[in-house]
Amino acid sequence: MEEFTALARSAGAEVLEVMQVNRKVAEPRFFLGTGKVQELRERIEASGADLVVVDHALTPGQERNLEKELKCRVLDRSGLILDIFAQRARSFEGKLQVELAQLQHMSTRLVRGWTHLERQKGGIGLRGPGETQLETDRRLLARRIKTLNDRLDKVLVQRETTRRERRRGAVPTVALVGYTNAGKSTLFNRLTAADAYAADQLFATLDPTVRRLHLAPGLEVALADTVGFVRDLPHELVAAFRSTLQEAREADLLLHVIDAADPERAERIAQVNEVLESVGASSLPQIAVYNKIDRTGEVPRSESDAEGRVDRLWLSAHTGAGVDQLLAALHARLGSDLHRCVLRLPAGEGRARARLFAAGAVLAQRPLADGGVELEVSLRRHELQRICREAGIELPPVLSPCAEAEPFIECTVRTGTGPTA
Repeated sequence: MEEFTALARSAGAEVLEVMQVNRKVAEPRFFLGTGKVQELRERIEASGADLVVVDHALTPGQERNLEKELKCRVLDRSGLILDIFAQRARSFEGKLQVELAQLQHMSTRLVRGWTHLERQKGGIGLRGPGETQLETDRRLLARRIKTLNDRLDKVLVQRETTRRERRRGAVPTVALVGYTNAGKSTLFNRLTAADAYAADQLFATLDPTVRRLHLAPGLEVALADTVGFVRDLPHELVAAFRSTLQEAREADLLLHVIDAADPERAERIAQVNEVLESVGASSLPQIAVYNKIDRTGEVPRSESDAEGRVDRLWLSAHTGAGVDQLLAALHARLGSDLHRCVLRLPAGEGRARARLFAAGAVLAQRPLADGGVELEVSLRRHELQRICREAGIELPPVLSPCAEAEPFIECTVRTGTGPTA
């Protein structure tokens, strides 16, 4: 009930009264029993409320019957969440997704209105029953839904192009997932120094945001902040936000952000995992990040799995405590393919030198007597081979990763035009 009340307040409603009803089976006509409907009508008249929100999915018939009986608007859980999403959407993609979800929800709730317009068509050769207003509404909705799906397909193509570029450049992707208001955007801002909107409210983030996170010289990842999950998430939203959820599905690693101060966190974890399974992301590796330890009084710590990899962390995105342990865990997970070596480039290899500097891989450089340059670099194997291949530099066929405490690997390189170094 606390979460439901928070949802209503997030939509901008002033909660006057909360009425709890226990039923084993929903009543087909009103969802509630007739006695409870009468009690609810009396409460509405006494409090002056003009909106009733039900924390359950109502059928279109139940929603209409309740509105007629209560003489005020009735909104079910799906309609409430859709309204919140409509308020939060800021980007072009987000607005398209919300409108699509609203239209799909509305298409099941069309009523037979304006029946006096059924036979408006007249004239020679045009006489007939005409088109009912219900049919007109359905046709207009279907046309608009098709238009929105076409536009979102183009957005999907654009996002897939961006992801393909990241894969081509061997840039790993880390996605922040979790229950709504668990602190994902606050952690995102703490890690990337971004200015993504973060607030203590449900569904503060709708539009996916991707930023580069620098973990070590030559090791950068794409960090994606995604929409928060909630129990009984409307199916229309899961379908409409497929491009947002695809960031989680295509990630190399998921950071499951959990509110450590939430007394129902075990249930929240199960609900998030259920949504991840529905979008095909349940098999991806995860690190459970227990956030908001500043509210629980816990100290930053980490736990590892049987293979020695960190799979649980306790931190505070608000104060920054424990964030360094998270960065170290990300470096250990994603930096296993990181190589440190020395490259001696001839004077004419300015292109490769520029590419290495642009990748943030150069740790140090020293000029050579023949006009060349010696570069100490740290870079992922795939990216190092790609840069050298495009610059016409030949690397040794075998490169072994080395730890920071070990000496650099001496890589003998040879260019197509320059001498062998």
